[in-house]
Amino acid sequence: MNLDEKLSILADAAKYDVSCASSGVARGGQSGMLGNSVKAGICHSFTSDGRCISLLKILYTNMCIYDCKFCINRKSNDIKRASFTPKELCELTYNFYLRNYIEGLFLSSGIINSPDFTMELIYKSVFMLRTEYHFNGYIHVKAIPGADKSIIEKLGKIVDRMSVNIELPSEKSLKLLAPDKSKTDLVSPMVLINNKIIEYNDNRKVFRSTPRFVPGGQSTQMIVGASDDSDLKMLKLTEAMYQKFNLKRVYFSAYVPVNVDSNLPALHVKPPMLREHRLYQADFLLRFYKFKADEILNINNPNFNRYIDPKCQWALNNLHLFPMEINTAPYEMLLRIPGIGVTSAKRIIGARRNAIIHFEHLKKIGVVVKRAVFFITCDGKYNSSISFTQTSIQNQLILQTNTQTNVNQLSFFNNDLLKLEGAGL
Repeated sequence: MNLDEKLSILADAAKYDVSCASSGVARGGQSGMLGNSVKAGICHSFTSDGRCISLLKILYTNMCIYDCKFCINRKSNDIKRASFTPKELCELTYNFYLRNYIEGLFLSSGIINSPDFTMELIYKSVFMLRTEYHFNGYIHVKAIPGADKSIIEKLGKIVDRMSVNIELPSEKSLKLLAPDKSKTDLVSPMVLINNKIIEYNDNRKVFRSTPRFVPGGQSTQMIVGASDDSDLKMLKLTEAMYQKFNLKRVYFSAYVPVNVDSNLPALHVKPPMLREHRLYQADFLLRFYKFKADEILNINNPNFNRYIDPKCQWALNNLHLFPMEINTAPYEMLLRIPGIGVTSAKRIIGARRNAIIHFEHLKKIGVVVKRAVFFITCDGKYNSSISFTQTSIQNQLILQTNTQTNVNQLSFFNNDLLKLEGAGL
């Protein structure tokens, strides 16, 4: 099999993994080295299914000793198999970079022989790329669950970001759909990476020569819709992983039916893109808006509303806190008003120091007025023509949603949705 054929197979096999994004790493050019990494992020563009097109995103191999029911590369599937050699991988990355096709490498892999054997191959490839090819650009590597800690540690010294895909949010789902994996195997490398990041950062305060360990931090991915786990279960696990492992991101991947199995959705079932989108919205609420998972969902309401985003749903469930007065509400409460994001909340705080804010000022500040109008007053005035009741506000929000988008085709990777963080949910 020639290199072009291998690249075609292994790039296609990697498309289901969405957990590659901005590096968060600032590393300038070095004499004798090729490339650099910028903190602003190297992922400039996404395709419609979530692939970052500025990274060489590939598997080292799609051969695998595991038989995860949801995975296209499981050992029981009759598909074309391929593997790179370390030199082939280095040549591809080096030459693609020279041609300005890519700015970095995202490398994952199936499992050949054993987790240790596979991780050694990955380490050999990355080490060769750094030392023999003098590649100084961004490298994100997937840590293989079950691999020896020493291999993960030495790899962490030469890559920018590492991730371990948690895949499924419960032990029950793991046993059902990924019987070769265990919770311990998945969590152990995440604990190790987090502890080593802290240890190396502390050592650098004393000895500046201490190498950086995974300077871009770690991330993970969960599959949405392959199991019957609720949104609440996924959100609580997301919250726990941010708190325990200091993750940079938790990514969600709507399950694309590729295998026939009684425990999986049928092949004709569409990927749950709207559910994925709701999880990303809730993830923003956890990370930037100081919400708790139990505030967004609970045992009585364990799944997201199909027609209303999580922030609007929280506001409707807590209507006794509204309407809030824009000119007096503290910053923490401004963040909880639908239509007001981090940026617009800060602008409101700054603007009202100098003058009273009225409704006509809000759009210029960056507030999404058509959502916020139901939940605020300006200088004591309520500006909505509808009555202040849960039913009437909910009906208006649903009407807005139906007008703006087809919920069956919604994708998080729509360019407009990528602006959520700055514009407000």
